[in-house]
Amino acid sequence: MTVTVVGIGGSLRPNSQSERAMRIVLEGAADAGAKVLEVAGPDLVLPFYDPSVPERPENARRLVDALRQADGVVLVSPGYHGTVSGLVKNALDYVEDMRLDERPYLDGRAVGCVAAAQGWQASVTTLTALRSIVHALRGWPTPLGAAVNSREVDFDPDGGCSVPSVADQLRTIGRQVTEFAVSRAR
Repeated sequence: MTVTVVGIGGSLRPNSQSERAMRIVLEGAADAGAKVLEVAGPDLVLPFYDPSVPERPENARRLVDALRQADGVVLVSPGYHGTVSGLVKNALDYVEDMRLDERPYLDGRAVGCVAAAQGWQASVTTLTALRSIVHALRGWPTPLGAAVNSREVDFDPDGGCSVPSVADQLRTIGRQVTEFAVSRAR
């Protein structure tokens, strides 16, 4: 059985460190048999979420449709001032459009969380914030999450990681999301 894992994250900077980290997580999900979809950078440039405005731009509809089809989700955020970036948080606010779905919000979906920041404090607090958001959206955070200190770890444009143990941790998160999705689908 093939499951779909949707990765959401990155920053406005093309090919950012957080976006590169997300690709390694999605590589782990794909290696475990998932079909993966990446929603990053420009795809996340959305108007501020407003529940009173029913019209949605095309990229917001694509994001919500992708999440509706997702069996698992990967969230990767840069740490901005100790928490989730506004870009990622606003994208997650659009999950509110799924409140009346048969599977509301992220209900029943495993969600892998990764935070990348210039220091341990910001990366750890951002990871904690992501996991709290996942709980609020009824998702299941994977047992393993990753707080990546970008001062100590570098992701190259070709998908490499300067610290092999970090790359292994990121791939493991992708595998955990996929394995949970497959077991849930059965």
